Amino acid sequence: MARDESYWAQVQRAFQVDRSMINFNNGGVSPAPVVVSEAVRRHMEHTNQAPAYTMWKHLVPQKEAVRQGFARAWGVDPEEVAFTRNASESLQICQMGLDLKPGDEVLTTTQDYPRMITAFQQRQRREGIRLVQFPLPVPCEDDDAVVRAFETRITDRTRMILMSHVINITGQVLPVRKVVEMARTRGVPVVVDGAHALAHLHFSIADLGCDYYGVSLHKWLFAPIGTGLLYVRKDKVRGLWPLMAAKPEQDDDIRKFEEIGTHPAALSLGIADAVTFHEQIGGARKEARMRYLRDTWANALRGEDRVRLLTSLDPRFSGGIGTVRLEGLDTLKLLDWLWSRHRIFVTAIQHPEVDGLRITPSVYSTMGELGRFIDAMRHACRHGIDAA
Repeated sequence: MARDESYWAQVQRAFQVDRSMINFNNGGVSPAPVVVSEAVRRHMEHTNQAPAYTMWKHLVPQKEAVRQGFARAWGVDPEEVAFTRNASESLQICQMGLDLKPGDEVLTTTQDYPRMITAFQQRQRREGIRLVQFPLPVPCEDDDAVVRAFETRITDRTRMILMSHVINITGQVLPVRKVVEMARTRGVPVVVDGAHALAHLHFSIADLGCDYYGVSLHKWLFAPIGTGLLYVRKDKVRGLWPLMAAKPEQDDDIRKFEEIGTHPAALSLGIADAVTFHEQIGGARKEARMRYLRDTWANALRGEDRVRLLTSLDPRFSGGIGTVRLEGLDTLKLLDWLWSRHRIFVTAIQHPEVDGLRITPSVYSTMGELGRFIDAMRHACRHGIDAA
């Protein structure tokens, strides 16, 4: 089914996107299918009829059905699901909401999302905790080595591990369950950044066994922009402080993490339509298609002399995200050239351990668009970008 272009043409028609450009930065934020954007529009129109009544009395209560639908789709209890605005908010609830004392250590990699590292650095400056980081190979094809890298850095002061399910700069898939199982034997909770995993890879959150899992839903689920989700294992809810104050009677209630003041119900309700759209395609089918798209361009380019793939093509270690560098070419200049000459929009990764372009097509991307990208990159490999 991943190669059935007649089927995927139907999926592509579910989106209204600008086809005068090629958007291969869906890892940043994705367009929503028409069914989702139309649902949000309807809910906003209903809200605007009399917001204090229609939103608070009619729409907000409907969030409970959305909560139940998401929980069913990803194999968790509805009382473990809180809606947020993005992965940054979800994860910072965990990073800032677990009690830490001066000298306590938090452990993560050097490749985790910068905003999450910044959150720990702020606690380090403000409260005197210690942030411990370590690099991973690029790419990495040894799950046991990843587990050992975490395990050997756990001390009697380690109070939290933050890890990515899928590393944003390379698409590297990490062995979450193995790390969680190891950390649990040492009494260390694991916070998982699932921003690039949920609705990209096919899995159940429950099967990961983690304590906390934060995601953006406007990436691979195609939910409205400004929607995210936090999973907290039921027995961990009480011990996690919300970012914004909640009443003491909410201590055991997952909804305490949603206490952010007035915000539009329309966005949260649009999540339901995104979940339905995802399920109509099927999680396994969607993962296979996105990996097929990645493999198509990566295999077409890997024989070129300049090309260095920074993402493993082994399906155990990656999905649909791929990062590539063209040796001898400046990454930012290549980025600008792809846009100015070919109207191909990607994102540059410039990190001490990763320098390249991250390529993230999606289910609405066409094989013709992929072909144009391949042709442009081949030209850059063979002729450079100055004489193009």
